[in-house]
Amino acid sequence: MSPAKKQAPASPISTWLLGPGRPVLLLAVFLALACGVLLAIWHGGLGRRILGSSEYRLTAERVQITTPPEWIHTDIRAEVFRDPTLDGTLSLLDDDLAERVYRAFARHPWVAKVIRVDKHNLTVELIYRRPVCMVEVPGGLLPVDEMGTLLPTGDFSSNEAVVYPRLTGVERAPTAPPGNRWADAKVLGGAEIAAALGPAWAQLRLQRIVPSAADPAVTPASRPQSGRRSGEPFFTLVTRGGTRVLWGYAPGANALGELSPTEKLARLQRYMSDHDTLEGREGKPQVLDVRTMRPSM
Repeated sequence: MSPAKKQAPASPISTWLLGPGRPVLLLAVFLALACGVLLAIWHGGLGRRILGSSEYRLTAERVQITTPPEWIHTDIRAEVFRDPTLDGTLSLLDDDLAERVYRAFARHPWVAKVIRVDKHNLTVELIYRRPVCMVEVPGGLLPVDEMGTLLPTGDFSSNEAVVYPRLTGVERAPTAPPGNRWADAKVLGGAEIAAALGPAWAQLRLQRIVPSAADPAVTPASRPQSGRRSGEPFFTLVTRGGTRVLWGYAPGANALGELSPTEKLARLQRYMSDHDTLEGREGKPQVLDVRTMRPSM
């Protein structure tokens, strides 16, 4: 008889798994099966029901935003939540929720900047655009901010629109929708001047801002090289009584030797204080050059 074959000794791992490690193995198998079952249930519809429940659902009513200023009458929250990127059910458990809300608010034409979106406290901190003047175009008035950004027109009644400085001499309406800068040097420069005047507009009894191709006080032959950008308009302010104030170029024109808006405004206010009006004798219209403040009839 051939000798019996010797059995190979069992490995330490198999000995442990068949001995004291068996409960651990069974627990691991059970947990794997349980996870598989839970994942199947989750993807089978339970996950959608949980994420879509009222407890986790984000709606416009649950979000708190920076209080809009008095010149905004529309419901910004409601309008933002109609943005296509926020269409459908929004869950607080969505990883990209804060980014989606940020982008949606940033696209609103009244929002100049989104400071932050707090997903935990459901708050959105915003900086709003401020209208500085109304641009007169064929068909009506269009509001812009100090950067020349076109603003929504629906927030202004006719009575509210007349309070703002009016920029005339703009031949064409903008091609881009509200929330975009109006690519017209007349609009951009006029908005800068209106912003610089601020409350002084009413105090000086001004009526409109009028752009022109060149400085009417300088003849072409004597016109110096100003260093300003080509195509920048010259601006004149017209009072309610008809006086024309030669204001000059907008701050962004980079015209060499041009007084700052603060200096120009200070000269106008000083003249107003001395004469109680910008009009000429007996209230007649005159021409005032803000660079010299010497009236000429």
